[in-house]
Amino acid sequence: MFSASQSSKAQFLDKARQAREERRELKERERAAVQIQALIRRFLCRCRLQREIRREAEDFFGANESGSSKRSALSIFRIARKLLFVFNHKEDKERFEKLCRCILNSMDVENEPKVWYVSLALSKDLTLLWIKQIKDILWFCCEFLKQLKPDILQDSRLVNLHLTMLVTFTDTSTWKILRGKGETLRPAMNHICANIMGHLNQKGFYSVLQILLTNGLARSRPSLSKGSLTAIFSLALRPVVAAQFSDNLLRSFLIHVMSVPAIMTHLATLTPERLAVIESHDLFRKFILYLSREAQCRDVCVCLEGSHTLCLLGNLVYLGSLNDKVLEEETAHFVGVLIHMLSYCQKYVSQKKSNLTHWHPVLGWFSQTVDYGLNESMPLLTKQLQHLWGVHMIRILFSDVLSKKLLENQEIAQLPTQPVSPQNSLPMKNLFKRAFQKSASVRNILKPVGGKRVDSAEVQKVCSICVLYQTTLTTLTQIRLQILTGLTYLDDLLPKLWAFICELGPQGGLKLFLECLNNDTEESKRLLAMLMLFCDCSRHLITILDDIEVYEEQISFKLEELVTISSFLNSFVFKMIWDGIVENARGETLELFHSVHGWLMVLYERDCRRRFAPEDHWLRKDLKPSVLFQELDKDKKRAQLLLQYIPHVIPHKNRVLLFRNMVTKEKEKLGLVETSSASPHVTHITIRRSRMLEDGYEQLRQLSQNAMKGVIRVKFVNDLGVDEAGIDQDGVFKEFLEEIIKKVFDPALNLFKTTSGDERLYPSPTSYIHENYLQLFEFVGKMLGKAVYEGIVVDVPFASFFLSQLLGHHHSVFYSSVDELPSLDSEFYKNLTSIKRYDGDISDLGLTLSYDEDVMGQLVCHELVPGGKTIPVTNENKISYIHLMAHFRMHTQIKSQTAALISGFRSIIKPEWIRMFSAPELQRLISGDNAEIDLEDLNTCSWQLRPSCCSGTQACHNLSHPRKHTVYYGGFHGSHRVIIWLWDILANDFSPEERAMFLKFVTSCSRPPLLGFAYLKPPFSIRCVEVSDDQDTGDTLGSVLRGFFTIRKKEPGGRLPTSSTCFNLLKLPNYSKKSILREKLRYAISMNTGFELS
Repeated sequence: MFSASQSSKAQFLDKARQAREERRELKERERAAVQIQALIRRFLCRCRLQREIRREAEDFFGANESGSSKRSALSIFRIARKLLFVFNHKEDKERFEKLCRCILNSMDVENEPKVWYVSLALSKDLTLLWIKQIKDILWFCCEFLKQLKPDILQDSRLVNLHLTMLVTFTDTSTWKILRGKGETLRPAMNHICANIMGHLNQKGFYSVLQILLTNGLARSRPSLSKGSLTAIFSLALRPVVAAQFSDNLLRSFLIHVMSVPAIMTHLATLTPERLAVIESHDLFRKFILYLSREAQCRDVCVCLEGSHTLCLLGNLVYLGSLNDKVLEEETAHFVGVLIHMLSYCQKYVSQKKSNLTHWHPVLGWFSQTVDYGLNESMPLLTKQLQHLWGVHMIRILFSDVLSKKLLENQEIAQLPTQPVSPQNSLPMKNLFKRAFQKSASVRNILKPVGGKRVDSAEVQKVCSICVLYQTTLTTLTQIRLQILTGLTYLDDLLPKLWAFICELGPQGGLKLFLECLNNDTEESKRLLAMLMLFCDCSRHLITILDDIEVYEEQISFKLEELVTISSFLNSFVFKMIWDGIVENARGETLELFHSVHGWLMVLYERDCRRRFAPEDHWLRKDLKPSVLFQELDKDKKRAQLLLQYIPHVIPHKNRVLLFRNMVTKEKEKLGLVETSSASPHVTHITIRRSRMLEDGYEQLRQLSQNAMKGVIRVKFVNDLGVDEAGIDQDGVFKEFLEEIIKKVFDPALNLFKTTSGDERLYPSPTSYIHENYLQLFEFVGKMLGKAVYEGIVVDVPFASFFLSQLLGHHHSVFYSSVDELPSLDSEFYKNLTSIKRYDGDISDLGLTLSYDEDVMGQLVCHELVPGGKTIPVTNENKISYIHLMAHFRMHTQIKSQTAALISGFRSIIKPEWIRMFSAPELQRLISGDNAEIDLEDLNTCSWQLRPSCCSGTQACHNLSHPRKHTVYYGGFHGSHRVIIWLWDILANDFSPEERAMFLKFVTSCSRPPLLGFAYLKPPFSIRCVEVSDDQDTGDTLGSVLRGFFTIRKKEPGGRLPTSSTCFNLLKLPNYSKKSILREKLRYAISMNTGFELS
């Protein structure tokens, strides 16, 4: 019973709990339903209210547009307040436009204060509400401006509308309410405008203007109208002026407005009145002074990053070009600001592409993010920057240098007197004539004199300007050539800068700058920057000037000054290398070295082509070749660097010795030199005389590189197929090499052509008609290299431009094809340079960027650039046309042939071996010395039997002197009367030309070996002969004795001297009279008789 009672109680309590939970859930559902209903009612009510407000606004604006009645300012205020309460950017865009037009229309009404929207500012009850409302409206205008594209017609109209709103309500000048008696209210109204402007600034007003300006101006053609640009710039300037040019607002103006690409150029084009406003406020000076504080300049640069910093720089430079007075007064600050900004950009300029770099049209590879949207405006930015190196600004910045007058001297400076060859001699008559025509007096040669303190204000100013331009060159990498061209435009800047450099320090010149290299001070760096700028600009100038401008017109520098400058540069570079500075050079020091060295080498190469410096000008007398060679043997770094960079300071003869030493060392290393324990490997080839070139090509082209450098023995086969007598001990191979070279370089074969003037050789552009012509050129290169390798001189005169290519000079950034063009075709060069000097419109000549050539009877048009035959030559591109034409004639036309020949040549001769020679020196290495024959060197005598390489008996005594420059056979000796007559005839009766013909008669080359006849292989020999060549069986005991005692079988008066060029052997009959010897020898050498193989 009890348990049943307890169970019913538990059930009751459980039911009661369930009932409570159900009631609670019901109440929650009811409360949720009420909330949902309230939210929905509120949403519906809000939507209904928004619809009603928007409908009311539509009705209001519709009535306003119909013009049925003028709306009061209060009604506009009320409808605006309602519209702003429900405002949505997308839905209410058109209504907001109508509101703005309505407000602006109210401001234009005449003599109805109640209509003027701004009149509400005077209402005590509505002033604060009105101010808040106009702030909101103006900020919404800004929001819309950020999204609009000025290049779209519809958007451009809206831009004008919103700008008009901003202009109207941020300045009181257009408010009609302030006219007349209302003028007393102006201070209060101005305060309201300042309040509004301050609010907009806090919200990001300048960022809005920057976006709008960039959208409208960062393109090739601006899409902003004159009115829009005027309004934007006026709006940007108002806060700055109102705040009396405070630092904060100047900073905002610089970052957001002055960094817009080329904005100053657009102002000058579209609305020049704004530039007058800038000048009236002296804004340029204020900008420069603000940025002259390093911390503030760095802050602005960091905010802008590289691309926009460059845009700010361009605008400042452009402003500077328009404000001469400020620029002159604030030169130091202006230069300092530009250096800081360029240095900031330079930190991110990279030399090469990487995953972290981006391409910039002006800066090159740049390691900061690049705004590619600015690319369209880069041409305009470049034009702005060009003012920095324009004549006008250079005259202002370098006024201290340009104002100095170069010393005058009534005596005409004499050119250096030195023996020069006719082809290198200067046109002395023209030079003196020009000197007298130009002026009765010429300036003294500028030499280091010293005397100016380096810490003086004048020197520091010039140094800063040089640092500026040097930083510009290293930062704006893609327009470097433009900058250099601008800096060299004034003919007197570089000579006067050199005169300024000469005055620096107690003694001037070399000593001061060498001391600067060892001092890591800011002052030293600035002085070295001056030298570096001078070298870079001068090098560029001399590179772009042709020979007439350098040697005859003497633009910028007199020849004597180039001599002085080159002497300074030569000493400076030598000291940098020899004192060990270059070994550990990094950064700026290394850049300085390359700059000075580059200018030096341009002068040296110009002097090699056409002499302006005295004999031995380039040599260093304080450098002993023996010391240098010792250091090279020890692998001393400074000796290697000297040989790499300025080998010309070493006498030419010593360099040739060094070259021969390098070849000898390689031969020893490769085992090509005979020793007591081993003999070198010998390659034997058989050559048919009738097919010498074909057999030589087939048998030698397959040889390995080392085999080509080794000993090659030749066996000739005559036309009957019979082996010719004689054993090759270098002599037969020499003849083979000479014959091969004579054949391949014969213009009739059309592998090579001769230049139009002095008939020098270069690869023929039409050589492609030969089968396997490139393999042939490679073979020719190997043969030429083999001749140089073995020291065999061959009479092959190459064109200067081709020798430069053989040396690899054409890969240098300073190489100019135009300078080398006279060595190809002097007449063509004159025609091209006449185009350069043509004063009229060059397009009248009807030229295009193409070259028409007659190729085997057919006219072929070569385009110098893609589509060149349709591109006319104009005054703007005529310089490019000249360089393109020169490059085509000397490089493009024969590119593959030259590359093949160089490949073959370098397989024998290492490029680094011949880099120590100039083009004329390489020609001398190939073809021997162009000096007169030194008979004293040649006729050092010795007695000896005929060499074993010739056929004949080996009997006779071997009488010899220690020196064997000339070897005698067959009984001849140094005291023999025929030999005495021979040397006397050569010395006193023959002209230099006949002596050269005599040498060619005996050796096949008219030039003596570079190091003298001691290095002629085989040695120069003279043999007494009794019979004709076909009866000659060699020396016998009897023939030698008869020759020695001058016993003749019969009078040889009817026979001519003959020679064996392969052995450098002169075969001379034992003449009875000197006159007969003279007559027969002169006839023989003039008729080229006697080139037989003994």
